[in-house]
Amino acid sequence: MQSPTSSKANIQLLVLDIDGTIAGISNEIREPIKQAVQAAQAKGIQVAIATGRMYCSALRFHQTIGATLPLMAYQGALIKDPTTEQVHRHWTMSTHLAAALLDYYEQPALRDQLSVHLYIDDQLYVRELTPDSKDYGYRTSVIPIPVGDLRSLLDQEPTKVLALGEDPALMDRVLAELRDRHPIDELYLTKSVPIFVEATNPLVNKGTAVKYLAEDYLGIQPENVMVIGDNFNDLEMIQYAGIGVAMGNAPAAVKAAADWVTLGVEANGAAVAIAEFLL
Repeated sequence: MQSPTSSKANIQLLVLDIDGTIAGISNEIREPIKQAVQAAQAKGIQVAIATGRMYCSALRFHQTIGATLPLMAYQGALIKDPTTEQVHRHWTMSTHLAAALLDYYEQPALRDQLSVHLYIDDQLYVRELTPDSKDYGYRTSVIPIPVGDLRSLLDQEPTKVLALGEDPALMDRVLAELRDRHPIDELYLTKSVPIFVEATNPLVNKGTAVKYLAEDYLGIQPENVMVIGDNFNDLEMIQYAGIGVAMGNAPAAVKAAADWVTLGVEANGAAVAIAEFLL
């Protein structure tokens, strides 16, 4: 594993993923992580959230860590400042590609095995309230809105389309099929947990979001940035940052891309990494 190229002296921005990174089974940020973040902030390091979650769902985590920077939601498709309500970026998906995705998910071989979520204007729309969608809504504190055929909503460009299933192997096959159908200049396709497949505008990923926040908003460089994440949707920001940290619960490919691997989320690995590099 390569050594990080940055030192404690020049990290000015810490970016944290939420699920599997600072929030585990409890769906809350535990005290050791709060204290580590506060200690980093006391040293003048700014802290931000980059998540696949909806903006409204991520907001409480942003507030819990006392972040003052814009919040990067939907893998960075929406970058919005909670204090000023200013939208710095909102990259949506073309309606014809969203329709193609929804058509694919409606095929008989998949329809009954997947719950499909459509995100428009920070609202979550579903075909029907499946147990999986109800569980998702409970964890994310979002109320899914059942509308029947999701394609009926495509008079607006969605921010994200997510398919949720119970079988990780099926979701791997879905992801592979969709990547065969849609090249990288059409859709950004990724997984934030083994049973999700997420699709956004092709320009979207956490790497481009963190680059915007660092270089355009703060005027700093990659070597001034440390990020911590746990899954494939964190790869691009891990590769971008001067210090890219993978959680102990991350897949092997994500760990291989990181500069350093910390403990798992239930062992407060994010706090361990902050202490190692920033305190």
